[in-house]
Amino acid sequence: MANYERVESDGSRRRYRLSSPVSLEPLGEFEAMNAEDVAAAVKRARKAQPAWAARPVSERARYLKRVLARVLEAQDRIIETVVRETGKTETEAFAMEVFSSCDALGYYAKRAARFLRPEKRRIHGVMGIAKQLRVVYKPLGVVGIIVPWNGPVILALNQAAQALVAGNAVLLKGSEVTPYSTALVGELFREAGLPDGLLQVLMGDGETGAALVEAGVDKISFTGSVATGRRVAEACGRSLTPVSLELGGKDAMIVCADADLDRAASGALIGSCMNTGHYCCGTERIYVVDAVYEAFVEKVVEGARGLRQSDAGESDVGAVFWDRQLEIIESHVRDAVERGARVRVGGARNPDLRGQYFQPTVVTDVTHDMQLMREETFGPVLAIMRVDDEEEALRLANDSRYGLSGNVWTRDKARGFALAERIETGGVCINDMTLTYGVPEAPFGGVKDSGVGQVNGRDGLRGYCHAHPMLVDRFGGKQVQGAYPYTEKGLAGMKKFAKFLWGSRLGRLLS
Repeated sequence: MANYERVESDGSRRRYRLSSPVSLEPLGEFEAMNAEDVAAAVKRARKAQPAWAARPVSERARYLKRVLARVLEAQDRIIETVVRETGKTETEAFAMEVFSSCDALGYYAKRAARFLRPEKRRIHGVMGIAKQLRVVYKPLGVVGIIVPWNGPVILALNQAAQALVAGNAVLLKGSEVTPYSTALVGELFREAGLPDGLLQVLMGDGETGAALVEAGVDKISFTGSVATGRRVAEACGRSLTPVSLELGGKDAMIVCADADLDRAASGALIGSCMNTGHYCCGTERIYVVDAVYEAFVEKVVEGARGLRQSDAGESDVGAVFWDRQLEIIESHVRDAVERGARVRVGGARNPDLRGQYFQPTVVTDVTHDMQLMREETFGPVLAIMRVDDEEEALRLANDSRYGLSGNVWTRDKARGFALAERIETGGVCINDMTLTYGVPEAPFGGVKDSGVGQVNGRDGLRGYCHAHPMLVDRFGGKQVQGAYPYTEKGLAGMKKFAKFLWGSRLGRLLS
């Protein structure tokens, strides 16, 4: 049974039936909003946004505190909804969707007023004597946020909170696979008293998302696949709509000869299997220096064999969220085996469970032409490759069209930083799994096919604003600088002044 399937509908709207990846039992049905529905939502948002933008940032931030309180009060409801809809373990549902959401809400509620405060910026050189510069951060207006199914609460709530506290109205489109989790985000904001029209959840499918991109909003924030991200970028390019794209990854792990192998093996397991591997910064390629390869593999295999899977009660590795992703995982493992790779643990669906469960899998003897090493697998699979040294590991890590994140494991922090600086990704962790999205201070984004732009932190919050510079003359006077008429004497004076500024020691100090 598919996680969602189209069903007959009497009206013009598309209708879908959902089933749980845990049990394959029905979850319910929903109707996808059409282009007319999206246009009406944009109209409501346009009407509500000006009054919201007129409120002080500190007042808008108080709503985030109220939402945080609602998340804490509703944590059991959030966990239950997410587990039924995605197949996450309860621990991961709490850690990713509840704890991380609380942290993000608290971070921006506490700091938004400071981050968005008007700035007086000192102007360099002699112009600073006569001019003053102030930069204010004005909300963009209406923002469209499109999020995927692997983190349906945190990915929606984090970006929506930033856009709202910056003074925007938000149209939130979640995945058709996890509509109830996204709808729950909207409920939490409503229960916190957010005024009508400021956060609207668009229930729908890919056509609904496409309609949002074409609806004339003031920015699109998209998290999802590379293929869909390209289409979003093309549409935004035609309308000159600002866009940020957080796309796929194929993150590499480099295990140096001096690594703490117990810690590295633990990091490899959690980095690859957390959230059933449905993590854009999940570790998908592991390069291990020859001197420690056998010892590392032995520790990883032992750890993988101890991972628990269950459709009742707590376990370590949950269900595969979407049947389409399960097929991709199986295809990548099958391709590797056909090309000579060796499955050391797992490698197939769990025959003891009814739902969409793929066993935690360790694959060795891989080569760089295998899909496991080239394409995003997005599942609980550890592909481990032996390399001669750290330089070969670095070369192979960079031999990818993706560039989201990665991690380096070594006891020598100086070596770790040196390798990390040369990895062609948006961010890197040293002696840790990739957690940069969960650190609000860290700019998060990818290079290559992994995305455009960055989110989170002060700069990510300001990304939902227009930085509006205002320049004022300090002293006034009858004429402005450079006023007509132009004269030879005036030009000669300008040349002389330029020579003084950049041709003399004193001038260079002043410039």
